[in-house]
Amino acid sequence: MNCLNSLISGYVSPVGNHSQLFNVGKGRYPIRLQNSYKVCASLSVEEPLTSTNSTNNLGFRNSEEIMAAEANLLVGTYNRAAVVVASGKGCTLYDVEGKEYLDMASGIAVNALGHGDEDWVNAVTQQANILTHVSNVYYSVPQLELAKRLVDGSFADRVFFCNSGTEANEAAIKFARKYQRFSHPDEKQPAAEFISFTNSFHGRTMGALALTSKEQYRLPFEPVMPGVSFLEYGNIEAAKEAIQRGKTAAVFVEPIQGEGGIYSATKEFLQSLRDACDAAGSLLVFDEVQCGLGRAGYLWAHEIYGVFPDIMTLAKPLAGGLPIGAVLMTEKVASAINYGDHGSTFAGSPLVCNAAVAVFDKVTKPGFLASVTKKGEYLKELLLQKLGGNKHVKEIRGTGLIVGVELDVSASPLVDACRNSGLLILTAGKGNVVRIVPPLVISEQELELGVNILSKCMSAIDES
Repeated sequence: MNCLNSLISGYVSPVGNHSQLFNVGKGRYPIRLQNSYKVCASLSVEEPLTSTNSTNNLGFRNSEEIMAAEANLLVGTYNRAAVVVASGKGCTLYDVEGKEYLDMASGIAVNALGHGDEDWVNAVTQQANILTHVSNVYYSVPQLELAKRLVDGSFADRVFFCNSGTEANEAAIKFARKYQRFSHPDEKQPAAEFISFTNSFHGRTMGALALTSKEQYRLPFEPVMPGVSFLEYGNIEAAKEAIQRGKTAAVFVEPIQGEGGIYSATKEFLQSLRDACDAAGSLLVFDEVQCGLGRAGYLWAHEIYGVFPDIMTLAKPLAGGLPIGAVLMTEKVASAINYGDHGSTFAGSPLVCNAAVAVFDKVTKPGFLASVTKKGEYLKELLLQKLGGNKHVKEIRGTGLIVGVELDVSASPLVDACRNSGLLILTAGKGNVVRIVPPLVISEQELELGVNILSKCMSAIDES
């Protein structure tokens, strides 16, 4: 552990049981010192980890002190909920005071196997003891094993690894433009524009941000990448008219929109995009960062519709909580990519890929995806029973374990009330959709508990 002399200044007594005030950033916060602490010469403080203090190595006594210290140290990019999470097991999280929360947010649809899954933990710890990182200057076996699974289990012939969903979409942007240039070597300016859709979310880096429809994400950072047109999600005629040869490099679409409000495409819409792209020589890119890898009850959400892309981007659940992104593509697209066209220092590390292999193997076990479909149907039945008659509920929608409850008002008071009652859920859309994306291993009993809490907290909407 690194010593904390860069953060903490003051006197640390090596014995006794007392509190001192230390300067942390611009504020002063009490740090409790106990006999069981080990103190190094340069003021590093270590505490034995337990289920309720695993994030408490600085000696903070409660959540309030941790949140106050954080306000002086981190850039204010997150409007965090007032919970300091310390540990988790299965579908349950615990804060530093030991309060339990049923996790139906799963790290924004990341923790597909919940927290502390035994197979995942074994994969991580075993690989960490062998080899963690070597960079892509060299080969490594876990990367190959994961790539083979992804190719064997999808439409794709090739895989590119990166570190996140936004990086996957950035890579897809580059690959689409390179493909057009490769396919039309005699054209001075091959197709370079992109089409995206209303309610879309593709990431926060400058290229992926340009494909994201929500103006509050884009406007503070404009000018973003030019050449993106936004069409109405599901509008077949508008898409047919907009996708043009020599102009449209690629069309980016989420088969099921997560951040945008849990909107599902139709087979007719996705097929029309496939047909129009084929006719125009454009690439069709499916963003399955949130809806892929079992979330919708299928390995890939587009399998619901029987329509297949040229490129697919993945990320969130793939490594069960470790950072990873992946771009899957056909040989046609991959043939345009040369050495040096793209790369990443950390992408596809042995540690992360071995964790992802464990996730993939569990999700693809016989019966796993069928159980996700069954639990998703049960969740929607429970929501209809408990919430269907509420005057504020406009629609309950979704597929598998990506479900949205659309309200006629802001969902924030309801989400806050649920959190105070021990249930973690998210918002989506324009802030008026409750997004429910629990771990895929959640039980029916836990779904019942979650919906009961949600139902009891509906009064918070009127009270607000």
